Amino acid sequence: SLYSIFTVLLIYFTCISTVQTTDCLHLREQCINAGNGCESVWNVVEDTCNISVLGNRCKAEDTVGCNRIIQVLADEYPEFKNCVCTTDDICSIKTLLGKWCGINKDNISTETKLQWGLSALSKQAYTTNRSCLDVNRECVEDEVCNKQLSLYLKVCSVNKCNVEGCQAAIRFFYGNMPFEVAQMMIFCDCIQHDESCHRAKELLHGKSCAVTVVPPPSCLNVIHMCEENELCRKKYTTFQSKCWRHVTKKCYSDEACLETLIKDDMPCSANADCKAAYISNWGTMLHMECTCQNLPPMEQPLCELFHHMLHSKSCFS
Repeated sequence: SLYSIFTVLLIYFTCISTVQTTDCLHLREQCINAGNGCESVWNVVEDTCNISVLGNRCKAEDTVGCNRIIQVLADEYPEFKNCVCTTDDICSIKTLLGKWCGINKDNISTETKLQWGLSALSKQAYTTNRSCLDVNRECVEDEVCNKQLSLYLKVCSVNKCNVEGCQAAIRFFYGNMPFEVAQMMIFCDCIQHDESCHRAKELLHGKSCAVTVVPPPSCLNVIHMCEENELCRKKYTTFQSKCWRHVTKKCYSDEACLETLIKDDMPCSANADCKAAYISNWGTMLHMECTCQNLPPMEQPLCELFHHMLHSKSCFS
């Protein structure tokens, strides 16, 4: 049942055994040295579960994403199944990681960024209007990029799509690569009838698993859900301040005030800070496709404003 899945993976309380911790630490060492993709999944676990935010000691900010990616790890590499509680007891991430929770989580991102430093792609300057098919091909041919892309696609597989796990993988993939490479991948595009290019774009952008939902949520619901999630709320606040200063200066999050704004009179800053904030939204619900169809007429203007802010091409074209 859904209840038992969540109780298996909930991470704030303890049900830890010394023997299991030792075994799981040994498995971690095997995982990062195996050369079979396990290390990449483990890196996403570490990044998503915020190991270890100062003072938190393995307390995840994004609880749901952390739970999901741990399950992905156990599903992909069954040797880890004994490292998550299999009873109905409420478990802790410490069951998986034990005393290893004391490590500095910045090491994971730092190591990934050092690897990107060896990539030929990281030396390229960003140019606009790149074909997603060309960008995808260049990534696959680059050893560092292909390694990171392979994990991301493995977690975001359509056949066993796990939205929260895929979102976590997207955040790790785009959040740890050089800014120039992230721009190249995120702002690539395709001509209308180039099917191969559109398939490459869907893969690079995680559309089939983490972006396109049927039926699509309303953009109003996306913003409201985001504001209830700490991780998403921080990213949305930064995105507003970096890209839509006119909105934050006048209204902040006052919806009555926002309804008075006209999207054509809303300039987007479109600078490097804005692009970085937009890229940071990827892997959150702000990245999901949303709609303003079938809403009451009174809600349409605000919904269209949010849609314009989240998905307008004018900011980056």
